[in-house]
Order: sequence, then C-alpha cells, then structure tokens
Amino acid sequence: MRKLKLDELNRATVAEFKAGEKLPVVVVLDNVRSMHNIGSIFRTADGFAVEKICLCGITAQPPHREIEKTALGATQSIAWQYFAYPVQAIEQLRLEGYQIIAVEQAENSTMLQDFNIIKGQKYALVFGNEVNGVSEEVMGKIDACIEIPQFGTKHSFNIVVSAGIVLWDLFSKMAF
Repeated sequence: MRKLKLDELNRATVAEFKAGEKLPVVVVLDNVRSMHNIGSIFRTADGFAVEKICLCGITAQPPHREIEKTALGATQSIAWQYFAYPVQAIEQLRLEGYQIIAVEQAENSTMLQDFNIIKGQKYALVFGNEVNGVSEEVMGKIDACIEIPQFGTKHSFNIVVSAGIVLWDLFSKMAF
C-alpha cells in the first residue's frame, strides 16, 4: 500500500469548496476559550463541508495566528459569523429553520447512536466551553441534546474530538 501524495488527493480549491454543496449543519461555539481548539474545529468543519461556524462570546475570531496554527487555512474556506451572546446565534438559526442541538451530558439526552436525523432538516450543533460545557442559558433554548457514549474513567472528550465524532455521525447519516 502506498500513501497518496497531496496532488493525488484531488482537493477542491477554496473557491470550488465555497460554491459546492454543504452539509446542512452549522457549528455553534459557546464561549470556547482555546484558539487551538477553535482552529481545529474550523479544519474539522472544512473536512465535513459544514455550512458555517458561529463564534460566540469569548470565542476568538480569525484572523489570528494561534487559530491558524491548527486551522491550516480552513478559516478561508468555512463561512463564519460572530455573536456577542450565544443565545443571539441560537435565535437567528432557529428563524432560519435550524433545529438546535446541544452536545452535552444532560438529563434526557439522546445517545448519539440513537439520534435520528430528519431528511431535509437543518441542524445547529452547539459545543460548549472546555470547562463548563454548554451554558445553562443556551441549554434552556435548545430543541434536543445529544450525548456521546463514554466508557472510561474521564467525564468528557476534548471539544475537538467531540466535534469530530458528532460531525462524522451526522455526515454518515445524512450522506448528502
């Protein structure tokens, strides 16, 4: 087996990517503090062709070299928008027809493998702060909550790992 070279990957240009079909998913970052996490989520969002990222509260915004260290240029391909308050993003996305889904450990959450997508539905996935998770204010405004099953001794995954797991799951279920 031989690894493919970069020129063999047939990657889209930024312009081609922006013009291409997107997964009907928006990622909402609720007060994410690590710029490396923010950049990694941009890169992951690019990999799954999500529509955009909403950066909320203390979440840093591009351009910033600390974000670019992990984004590797994905801040150029992924649309993004800043909101001073996460609830503002939630309210706008709801008006645009998105179902608001928190990714959090909560009462009555649905395990990720049991979450069923609805064909034609748009989803906004809310990922929370690295320490406090999704804010209580946002939790009071969501339509549903999904939880990633965990079997070890720790109580959470890194936000970037969570985003990768959940986006892959939705991508595979939507198969756009």
